[in-house]
Amino acid sequence: MIVQCAQMSVGGLAMMNRRELLGAAAGAALITRVPNALAATYDLIIRGGRVIDPSLGINMVGDVAISGGRIAAVEPSITGDATDTIDARGRLVVPGLIDIHTHTARDKDAASICLADGVTAMVDAGSRGADFIDDGVAVAKAAPNQLRLLINLSHKGTQPVMTLDLADVALARAAINRHRDMIVGIKARMEKGAWGGADGDLRALARAQAMAEGFNLPVMIHLGQPDAPLPKILALLKRGDIVTHMYAPAPNGILDDNGRLLPEVLAARRRGVWFDIGNGTTGHITWDQAERSIKQGFLPHTISTDWTPGGREGGVIDLPNVMSKFLLLGMSLDQVIACVTVNAARVFEAYHDRGTLHVGAPADVALLELREGAFEFVDNFAGKRTAQQRLFPSATVLAGKRVAARA
Repeated sequence: MIVQCAQMSVGGLAMMNRRELLGAAAGAALITRVPNALAATYDLIIRGGRVIDPSLGINMVGDVAISGGRIAAVEPSITGDATDTIDARGRLVVPGLIDIHTHTARDKDAASICLADGVTAMVDAGSRGADFIDDGVAVAKAAPNQLRLLINLSHKGTQPVMTLDLADVALARAAINRHRDMIVGIKARMEKGAWGGADGDLRALARAQAMAEGFNLPVMIHLGQPDAPLPKILALLKRGDIVTHMYAPAPNGILDDNGRLLPEVLAARRRGVWFDIGNGTTGHITWDQAERSIKQGFLPHTISTDWTPGGREGGVIDLPNVMSKFLLLGMSLDQVIACVTVNAARVFEAYHDRGTLHVGAPADVALLELREGAFEFVDNFAGKRTAQQRLFPSATVLAGKRVAARA
């Protein structure tokens, strides 16, 4: 091909002898190699941070290289240059954070706020029902990070008191069919008085499962002091379903009257039900409930915020802050990071290629700072505790590109 190109550009080349022809070809080949020789080896290298990726069993000081929006290498020291470099010394370098319980589809600016916190993928957990799901999908599609939706069991969305006529299976299934790429599950609020008593809770949850049937979608239940006993609720959950607000207190929490884990809770975990934090601000978590459960070995699969603008102002703040609470409660840094990366990625099919720094994976990366000091944290019942460590967002990389820092 080089010779043919040369012949097209030099009229007398056909009259050259063999030595002259080979010399011209070598010269042309050299010209074609010059741009590659001058090009950077990678688009971005994150250098010198403490790289922690539970999906790969990595916890080391090293470098992460990115090319074409994908992870290209993770090594103790990467040679070669890059178009852009981030100095990550003194920072944690982890896969982009995944928050599986937010309410970010209510506000077009919320996703960008969370992205600057290191959250590169998230789920809106039932802010909208079938009546308003199109609006939520529009917000999700415009989000800079990957935002997916749970459709609310009530076609009117979240509200304090609901009646069974609001749990319209046909409306929900039509909405899921319309937005199958964006709706990743159903959200069912199991809360005192929500569905008119214990029988109402169970009938409403049965309708949530009917909405999910055939779509291979999970149901996430909001555990908020429901009227129905938790064992009866858990009996209606299938493999892949999610219990959020897992450390909500009595009545009908995961502990019995003596503070021991219910055997039905352990059985649900064994058969593949996920248990999620959903920190939030109202009635969802107490230090005592979390501490008793963790001491019995019942750790969360996933850590999430239940993010709202109000929660950002206090109690929740951001996902790194909620993660810090579980360092205080005795979980290791690797365990906490797993809860917002590899574990969270396994819950929803849409995120199965996220939550990892595996070579070839989408290059979503969060940089966090683990500060030492005295930091106060609160539960949902004004309980305060002080810890010596807190995680803060430092920088975010989305699809291989730096995200602008928040002002």
